[in-house]
Amino acid sequence: MFMHNKRLQYTVRVSEPNPVLASFMLEQFGGPQGELAAAMRYFTQALGETDPGRKDMLFDIATEELSHLEIIGSIVAMLNKGIKGDLAEANLAEADLYSALNQGGDSHTQSLLYGGGPSLTNSSGVPWTAAYIDSIGDPTCDLRSNIAAESRAKIVYERLINITDDPGIKDALTFLMTREIAHQKSFEKALYAIEPNFPPGKLPGKPEFADLYVNTSQGEGDAEGPWNAGGRWQRLDDVAGSLPLDGGAGLPSVTLTEAQQQAAEALMARTMSNPESDPITGAELGSGQVIEDLADA
Repeated sequence: MFMHNKRLQYTVRVSEPNPVLASFMLEQFGGPQGELAAAMRYFTQALGETDPGRKDMLFDIATEELSHLEIIGSIVAMLNKGIKGDLAEANLAEADLYSALNQGGDSHTQSLLYGGGPSLTNSSGVPWTAAYIDSIGDPTCDLRSNIAAESRAKIVYERLINITDDPGIKDALTFLMTREIAHQKSFEKALYAIEPNFPPGKLPGKPEFADLYVNTSQGEGDAEGPWNAGGRWQRLDDVAGSLPLDGGAGLPSVTLTEAQQQAAEALMARTMSNPESDPITGAELGSGQVIEDLADA
């Protein structure tokens, strides 16, 4: 059960309306790295979680993300408040109203379609979608994905902070950015509380392939580091000469019944290309080149 507290988690102070900035802010309202996506990601993970500690943490953070959605939505609404009233009451002359609506970005769409209120879209007007939720139901996978999601959200908040000089908005965005750091720390602690947590899932990998680095991009710019050399890494530079890695023939095969084999051979014979043919095509006729060649001949 949810209850709504009318006080925001963090106070929103907007110096003056700015529909264009409101449009940018929607990236964290209905965008892929935004607060709604985060809330839905963690809420659905919590519902499926069997560990009581992780379940509690996910519900806590999911609910807090909804409060962050409220903060961002409030910023958007305040930034659009001036044009919302002007548009609804036709307070401005047509030319001035048009100019106010069409300041840039997606501001005119937000004002006309949503009356200046926050819409479940990103900053380009693309509707929010559940496809943003990438949970897979394994805690070690999902926690890593959550860590990455919080990291991406922090970067988006940094970019939003950099495009406004409104001190109140900067303050609220800095709070939201900082909470992304806190959530990342919680998810990392939860991940490392699972022992072992790598590789994800239950089945082990084959050691001869799990410790193999395949150097498939070769030439100027080749580099070595802890990601491909030293430790337990086996580095493979002669890629072509080592194929296939399993020592087999390296060709696909399938066992067919006699009837299936006959059908496959008949299909191959019927659709086989004739390498000796050189038919005149419609494209060649259309280009006029064939006619010129015939005339030259």
